[in-house]
Amino acid sequence: MATDSVGSVDSTGLDFLVDKSEYAQHRFDDAAVPELGPGQVLFRVDRFALTANNISYALTGDALGYWRFFPAPDGWGRIPAMGFGDVVRSTHPGVAEGTRCFGFYPMSRYLVIEPSKAKEAQIVDGAAHREGLAPAYAEYSPVAHDALYQPEHEDILMLFRGLFLTSFLADDFIADNDYYGAQSILISSASSKTSIALAHQVSTAGNARAIGLTSERNLEFVRKLGCYDEVLSYDTVTTLDAAVPCVFVDMAGNGAVQRAIHTHWGDALRYSCTIGATHWDAERSNEAMPGPAPEFFFAPGQIQKRAKEWGPAGLQQRLADAWSSFRDFTLGWLDVKRGYGRQALEAVYADTLAGRTRPEQGHVLSLWDAPR
Repeated sequence: MATDSVGSVDSTGLDFLVDKSEYAQHRFDDAAVPELGPGQVLFRVDRFALTANNISYALTGDALGYWRFFPAPDGWGRIPAMGFGDVVRSTHPGVAEGTRCFGFYPMSRYLVIEPSKAKEAQIVDGAAHREGLAPAYAEYSPVAHDALYQPEHEDILMLFRGLFLTSFLADDFIADNDYYGAQSILISSASSKTSIALAHQVSTAGNARAIGLTSERNLEFVRKLGCYDEVLSYDTVTTLDAAVPCVFVDMAGNGAVQRAIHTHWGDALRYSCTIGATHWDAERSNEAMPGPAPEFFFAPGQIQKRAKEWGPAGLQQRLADAWSSFRDFTLGWLDVKRGYGRQALEAVYADTLAGRTRPEQGHVLSLWDAPR
C-alpha cells in the first residue's frame, strides 16, 4: 500500500492478544493489512490509554461482550482501549480519508470498520460481530465536531473520557434516585481513575460525602487529591458509623471488602453497585449478604435514558461542562507517560495486571515504534 498525507500504511499490521483464561499470557500477531471491501474504513490506530479499567473489560469480556468488539483466534482476546485513530483508507462515501476519531480501538496498529452511520459528528461501526452490543461503544467521534476535544489534551481525553463518562452517569444515576436516602457515597479502589472521577462528581455536587477506600500504600496520594471528604484504608472501614446511611460503589470487585461493608452497614446500606474490578484476582462473593443485593451498573442504560430526557445535544452539553471541570482538576496531579512499541506495551500491561502502576501516572501507548 502507498503512502499518503495522513501517514504510511505499513504492509504488516500488529495485534496484541491475551489468553482469555490466563490474562498474564499474551502474544503479538503480525497480520497483513486487509484490502477494503465496499463501504469499509481503515483506521491507523495512533495511540491508546491503558488503565486498570481495561482489565475490567477482560473480566467481563464474555458477560458484557467486550471480547466481541474485535474478533480474535479461539481462546484469545483483544482488549478494547480508548484512543485516537486516523482514517488512512476509505471506501465509504460518508467517511473521508484524513478523519481523526476518538473511540474504542483494539491494542493494534490498524482497525477496519463498516460504518452503518456516518455523520459529521458520529461514525458508527455496523459490523456483524457488533450486533447486540451497546451502541455507545461502536461510535467513533471525528475530532472536528467533538465538543470535548482539544488537541493539547488528547492524552487526558484518552485516559479519562470513557472512565469519566461512566462516573458521570453513575453519579447521575444515584442522584436521580435521590441518593437512596443516603448521606455518604462509599467508593472502593479510591486511587483508580474511575473512582477519582466519581468522587470529583460527588464532591462537586455537594449533596453527599465522598468517602474513599484504598490500600495503605495509596492513602497519602488519595488524601492529597482533595476530591474525597474522607479516605480510609480497607481494614479500617468498619470504624465508620454504621448508623449513617450510605451507598457503596464498588470499583475493586473484592469479595472480602464487599462482605465487610454489607455486614457492617446492613440495612443502612441503601444501595450497592458494582462498576469495576481493579482487584481482578481477588475472590468474588457469591453468597447472600446483609443489606441490598449488589447490582451491576450498566452505563449505556443511563446514557440512553438521559439522551431521551435531555436530548442528545443537552446530554453532550452537560457532559462537556462536567468534563471541563474534571479535566482542569487532573492537570494538578496527573503525570502522563507515553510508550511506543511492543516492549512498552508488555511492560505496562504486566504492571497494570499486577497492580504495580502508580495512581498518579497515566499510560498512553502505541504499537508503532515512534510517534507519528
